[in-house]
Amino acid sequence: MTNLILYASQQSSDLVSVIIWAMLIVALAAMIILIVWQRKTGKALMAELAQHDKIQKHNVEYEFVLKTMRLSTWHIMVDTRQIIFDNDFRDKSGTYIPAMGKELVAAMPENDRLRVMKALDDLSNGLIEEAHEEYQIILPGSKTPYWSESYAAVVERDADGKPIRIVGTSKRIDERKQMEMDLVEARNKAEESDRLKTAFLANMSHEIRTPLNAIIGFTGVLPDVENAEERKELLNLIHENTQKLLRIIDDVVNISKIEAGKEELVMMQFDLGMVLGQLIDEFMPKVHEGVTMTSQFAVSPQMVTTDLNRLTEVVKHLLSNATKFTSQGSIVVGYDAPHEGRIRIWVRDTGKGVAKEHLEKIFERFFKVDEFIPGAGLGLSICRTMAYSMGGSVTCQSQLGEGSVFTFEIPVGE
Repeated sequence: MTNLILYASQQSSDLVSVIIWAMLIVALAAMIILIVWQRKTGKALMAELAQHDKIQKHNVEYEFVLKTMRLSTWHIMVDTRQIIFDNDFRDKSGTYIPAMGKELVAAMPENDRLRVMKALDDLSNGLIEEAHEEYQIILPGSKTPYWSESYAAVVERDADGKPIRIVGTSKRIDERKQMEMDLVEARNKAEESDRLKTAFLANMSHEIRTPLNAIIGFTGVLPDVENAEERKELLNLIHENTQKLLRIIDDVVNISKIEAGKEELVMMQFDLGMVLGQLIDEFMPKVHEGVTMTSQFAVSPQMVTTDLNRLTEVVKHLLSNATKFTSQGSIVVGYDAPHEGRIRIWVRDTGKGVAKEHLEKIFERFFKVDEFIPGAGLGLSICRTMAYSMGGSVTCQSQLGEGSVFTFEIPVGE
């Protein structure tokens, strides 16, 4: 009996040992499995964190690019036709500006609005895959429009291939449009300059040829003329045409020097009344019979500081025109009292006058209201050019048949 009990006890002890070892093996296996699972989970988590960092970095870079390029990104759900802005960095301050489609479309000028709406309709109906438009936007409370450029494309379709979602970008392009307008203006100016150069050469050829032909013709017949009176008359005609030719060349040289900036202002102080009086005396013999030439000075003496030569040239041209176009009545030369450092010199006549549509054209080169009146049509153009170079202006008030008033206003030293 005792042996039986000992045997049973030994058997029980062995079974316990087996169970313990089994449990240890199972625990060890579980630990190994847990460690492997943890390592796999850790790797997956690290991969997810790396992906998250990558996405976050990508979003930061994406936003940085949008801000740098001042772009907006938006999408349109075709079923609602509503434009929703995802990001908008068009404002220079980087402010996010939410806006809805209807408000934007309503802010466009009619021509742009119709064109942009047609492009959106074509995208929504699947007629085109992408669109590119430039248009103007007038913001509420603003009268000045700004330019915008947008690109759009279909990115999602339903089972039937119909567009569901459209994405796009927009950007303000005011600077580019201004540059384009400046280039167009520069091109137009270049073309106009080329046209004016051609017209200038043609007119100069004509204006120089006229007195030159007279000089050559009269000089050729002069040796054959024996009568003293006839010879004197021919010599007078030669002298007169020589002076005309010299005047044309002087005018052209003066314009060229001033426009090229080769001739600087020479400031000096002088009595304006005395200078104008001398010019009146010089032109008095040239007025038509029955026409009076007088002066009307607000203050005398009137000391001014400016370029004497240019002032004299301008007044000479104005007096020359007045004497040519005034056949009866009077010519009055005067100046007003200085005001705020500027003085107005004027020449008033009772001559032919100038039609309203010609009041600005008469200051263009070679423009002549009456082609039968001698002259190259450069005088008033020179007057305005010289006046601008002195910081002043030349204007005309006139009525056809009632005379004219030419005003020469310049800054003068006290």
